[in-house]
Amino acid sequence: MREGTGEGRHDQRVLPVTDRLLTVPNVLSIVRLLGLPVFIWLLVSGHLVWAAAVLVASGFTDYLDGKIARRYGLVSRLGQLLDPIADRLYIAVTLLSLAGTGVIGWWLVAVLVARDAFILAMYPLVRRHHLPIPSVDFVGKAATFNLLGAFPLLLLGHVPGWWTVPALATGWALAWWGVGLYWVTGLVYAAQVRGMMAQRRVLEAAG
Repeated sequence: MREGTGEGRHDQRVLPVTDRLLTVPNVLSIVRLLGLPVFIWLLVSGHLVWAAAVLVASGFTDYLDGKIARRYGLVSRLGQLLDPIADRLYIAVTLLSLAGTGVIGWWLVAVLVARDAFILAMYPLVRRHHLPIPSVDFVGKAATFNLLGAFPLLLLGHVPGWWTVPALATGWALAWWGVGLYWVTGLVYAAQVRGMMAQRRVLEAAG
């Protein structure tokens, strides 16, 4: 984090949201989505290095589109919807693909799916009481960054070479950090929902 710097303050300010569809960040998000079938084909075909390269490129575009959007005032409603969808799809497809090819265990898929199920279980309550859905915060983006950084390293760890051990060690370290942060965001959201419900009950009692 760049706390205390001019750039950090710039990123934290409230930015206007545009209705424009064709922006550089949105194009980058679409390109990231189009890379999914390419990644799957490369992985299934056994081109692990190229598959890892596609994952690295997707992680870079994920960082770049948000940076450009904030820096040049290109935050759009489509981008706010498209970016998290692209992140979720990449994580889901990559997890299933890596587990299906034996690169990772199905237990990792289960741990991440359980977190999403935990969030989904709160949806009826959130909808019934018209509670806001929090935007993606720093911790959420950090979780995504760690997971997207872990996947290509875990792939490279299955390619014979001097890099096998350091790639696997670094990849699993990032994966565990990503899983931990992913669950932290879920627990924080649950606490927020609980707090909003308590506040609403107080207001209803006072009214």
